[in-house]
Amino acid sequence: MARTIQSLERAAAMLRLLAGGERRLGLSDVASALGLAKGTAHGILRTLQQEGFVEQDPASGRYQLGAELLRLGNSYLDVHELRARALLWADDLARSSGESVYLGVLHQQGVLIVHHVFRPDDSRQVLEVGAMQPLHSTALGKVLCAYDPVAHSQLLEAEREAFTGRTVTALPDLEGVLDLTRARGWAADVEETWDGVASVAAPIHDRHRMPVGAVGITGAVERVCEDGELRAHLVAAVRDCARAVSRDLGAGRF
Repeated sequence: MARTIQSLERAAAMLRLLAGGERRLGLSDVASALGLAKGTAHGILRTLQQEGFVEQDPASGRYQLGAELLRLGNSYLDVHELRARALLWADDLARSSGESVYLGVLHQQGVLIVHHVFRPDDSRQVLEVGAMQPLHSTALGKVLCAYDPVAHSQLLEAEREAFTGRTVTALPDLEGVLDLTRARGWAADVEETWDGVASVAAPIHDRHRMPVGAVGITGAVERVCEDGELRAHLVAAVRDCARAVSRDLGAGRF
């Protein structure tokens, strides 16, 4: 039988420990649970923290899983599987809403469009699969930043350009937008990225209830909005689509 590396076994055990129970544990808790000396446990935790796999709360000193581990977990889900699961539901959303449907994932400080369903009319349209959208102004981007810690950290580093007079670029204001997104379960973009264009998007989760993408509709403001607000039936349709794809990925009910 091949020999194992003890330090890696201990690091793996720590990650499993932090993934369960209270999710935040102190040094003594970790050392006691794994039967390690505090010095040994601290050294491994410090290494995991430097690599981004573990984070330490400044106030309590307790440890929890880090954003880098979440990013690696998200990459486990193949984008092609996400797209395959969303095909039918995205088509249904386009038919019921009468608008273009986009499926996006986090990529290089932006939103990569991995699936695009044309608006079901006779208008001339351009396929946007492979296009990139900004995180801070689009509905898809706001959803990813609200639910994915890695996307949120990239938002802080990315250039936040003012595309229109409505674009929110100040970080405190953006944090308020993300709080609202989490509270209601969807994000909006009303002429923040393109004049005359409005969007609404909702998050897609996998079987671990981790955010793996977002789905949304985009259309002319006069069709998507009424009296300055997004039409309620369109918001409901987008959320229903996101839930359906999430269920197909094993997320259960949200």
